[in-house]
Amino acid sequence: MPSEKPWRIPKVAVTVDLAVLTVRDGALQILLVKRGIEPYQGMLALPGGFIASTEEDIEAAAERELAEETGLTADQLHLEQLRTYGTPERDPRQRVITVCYLALVPDLPMPTAGGDARAASWVPVAHVLNDDAEIAFDHRSIIADAVERARSKLEYTTLAAAFCRTEFTMTELRRVYEIVWGVELDPRNFHRKITSVDRFLIPTGHRTTRDGGRPAALYRRGTVAVLHPPILRNSDPVTVS
Repeated sequence: MPSEKPWRIPKVAVTVDLAVLTVRDGALQILLVKRGIEPYQGMLALPGGFIASTEEDIEAAAERELAEETGLTADQLHLEQLRTYGTPERDPRQRVITVCYLALVPDLPMPTAGGDARAASWVPVAHVLNDDAEIAFDHRSIIADAVERARSKLEYTTLAAAFCRTEFTMTELRRVYEIVWGVELDPRNFHRKITSVDRFLIPTGHRTTRDGGRPAALYRRGTVAVLHPPILRNSDPVTVS
């Protein structure tokens, strides 16, 4: 009987990638960097990079890369792990497994690039998903996963408020849902659904005219995290057909 070959631990590198989404200029946008080095030099990619050492925690690496390549810090956004990607030839340099983190942020100023990135910018996700841009590695597929995660999160959690400034109007919150989902919502039914969720919104007692028209009430995000019942993106009577 032939002897079995000794099992060897494969040499695998680990990276973190960041899918940072925001609602900006009336569109759902993602933060991308222009790669300053090979492979895929000059192409757009998610910000991220290799784990610095065997002692570095994965989440700490994500926060470090976020600061180095974009100038953003973890306290400015909602950050959660999206998925792990490990297709054998996803990186032409070697076997690389990446842990991607999803971040949802309010509209922020244009970020600054660092590390091995030439420039960082907000790019409409429609521009990416419609193949209108050259995207490095398997990042287009990762972006599609991130967008779908964000859309589904808005159905059963209160994370839509993570796209808003500290104080926001009901119209501004509804526009987040409409932009992320790509649907039109009935204002009255949306207002009724949202206000029926205990502790989703906290009235500030102030009003603003920044939406135009009559002064609108300002709210802050409350303490509840889960929507019950959920608000489904294609459900009547919230969606306008």
